[in-house]
Amino acid sequence: MSYVVNEDVESYAAAHSTRDADLFRRLEDETRATQELPQMMVGPLEGQLLGWLVWLSRARQILEIGTFTGYSSISMALNLPEGGRVVSLDVDEETTAVARRYAEEAGVAGRIDYRVGRAIDELKTLEGPFDLVFVDADKESYVEYYENVLPKLGERGFIVADNVLWSGRVLEEEGEGSTEAIKRFNEHVAADDRVESLMLTVRDGMTLIRRRRR
Repeated sequence: MSYVVNEDVESYAAAHSTRDADLFRRLEDETRATQELPQMMVGPLEGQLLGWLVWLSRARQILEIGTFTGYSSISMALNLPEGGRVVSLDVDEETTAVARRYAEEAGVAGRIDYRVGRAIDELKTLEGPFDLVFVDADKESYVEYYENVLPKLGERGFIVADNVLWSGRVLEEEGEGSTEAIKRFNEHVAADDRVESLMLTVRDGMTLIRRRRR
């Protein structure tokens, strides 16, 4: 499902990209059939982009905030170098169980540490350093997540924040709660002189964030 890019253009892009394994298509089908908000799933283009980012950066220690049914964590884990690890946090036991099942089938269950609980509490137990942090959870907490993980980045570590265009609603002067939360996050990052950022119009918008080079 396209959020910002024209749907036909996104379908064309997906058709001309390497197709994900059948496992991901079955995961998509199950998520759409069983979940109230299946659009929370990253989908093939974003999932593959995350995998490419892991492969290109050679990230070994990855933190994910927001597991859902596991598309993103599995995509990243499949591209980890030997000895790499993903820690994935979510509050929902049911969707995390789906993620665990598909991770087992994909052969990457040993590379992913799925943890169920409030992410902000779990973050206090994690020291890092992390090479990549993927943030895709409750939008009202984005700024808090960002401030907690920024000090835990490794030397070449970076953050990927999802849904930063929020179906284009970030252009509204006054939006509902999640819209305003995303706008606050976007402004917070843009004004932070500790970092450099790049906002991409992939799916629902993704921002890449790294510490500013001195």
